[in-house]
Amino acid sequence: MNIAIIGFGKMGHLVRDTAIRRGHTVVLTVDITASDADFRPVSGDASGMVRTVKSCGADSIIDFSHPSAVVGNIKALLPLGIPMVVGTTGWSDREKEIAGLAQECGGTVMHSSNFSIGVYMFYKIVENAVSLMKPYEEYDTAVWEMHHNQKADSPSGTALEIAHRIMANNEGKAEIITDAFHEKPRPDQLHVSSTRCGSVPGTHTVFFDSPADTIEITHRARNREGFASGAVTAAERLVSGIKTGTLKRGNLYTMEDIF
Repeated sequence: MNIAIIGFGKMGHLVRDTAIRRGHTVVLTVDITASDADFRPVSGDASGMVRTVKSCGADSIIDFSHPSAVVGNIKALLPLGIPMVVGTTGWSDREKEIAGLAQECGGTVMHSSNFSIGVYMFYKIVENAVSLMKPYEEYDTAVWEMHHNQKADSPSGTALEIAHRIMANNEGKAEIITDAFHEKPRPDQLHVSSTRCGSVPGTHTVFFDSPADTIEITHRARNREGFASGAVTAAERLVSGIKTGTLKRGNLYTMEDIF
């Protein structure tokens, strides 16, 4: 498979190395600032990037760019019809818009707040735990996450995904609070707190706390390789699914659809 990588920072480099190890060819790397990127577009000018991607022979596109650029990248590249895997977070409020564009132009996007297989299994474990704890009202629930100090968004997309899954399995939580509390929290508010420090790849913890005890469920990434491996796997399965007809063009897919 020929892969074009949009965003050639730390994650982009890991995606390239992982793809090559798995027998794929990286035909293009794109980044505004990375000196070793194949193509460095002028900020705000998507046309050059589109022409370059269109002519590079890519079978798939993997985007690990910046939250401020990702929606523009998707909107520019989606009409090319090349299946896109998007690992950049910070655009959940634009998903309906992107889904509508995909349907209109026949482009396909597979996105996730975290492509780690371990994190996906963590989601499932949390869902089951929430269902188990739901009858016991003395247990309150909260989410905490910690990432490196270069991460551009807060809270992480993974933490928000965990929060949404908690609320889907426990109607007692109806509102996500990501800011500091300035008054006593209501029982239906789910607090999602964030820490940014050093070089931490990513830690996510779900707490179930009662007057008698605390249960903690934690996923701790040792490095970013799991994210890169999952993104390449997603691209493989997305392209394969479209070829076999199990996935359809013109849709916005998530991890649920391919794992």
